Amino acid sequence: VQLQASGGGLVQAGGSLRLSCAVSGLTFGGYVMGWFRQAPGNEREFVGLIGWSGGDTIYADSVKGRFTISRDNAKQTVYLQVDSLKPEDTALYFCAADRYIATFRARGPIEFWGQGTLVTVSS
Repeated sequence: VQLQASGGGLVQAGGSLRLSCAVSGLTFGGYVMGWFRQAPGNEREFVGLIGWSGGDTIYADSVKGRFTISRDNAKQTVYLQVDSLKPEDTALYFCAADRYIATFRARGPIEFWGQGTLVTVSS
């Protein structure tokens, strides 16, 4: 199983990026996809998730209204559109996959993790 995140970069405050996570080796449509981030010196933080068919999305309060998660099951890819970026959004962003929303809610052990893609927001 591989989760390959990409799309990070350096952007000015107020700018936007679109992160992608391409997935292989699992039945993509059967997995809830999530995004997390970790800033230097901080713990990993939940950003949001999207359900199997894309109908359910949940976001952390810190990103609600600025970040949007979507998925393309045909391409086995999940996206994180990040808008109105702030310097405090600077972090390594990870995608993750698990069969159940409950696992994310309960902060349980997520089945699969991707490597991170770095987002740096300058003020």
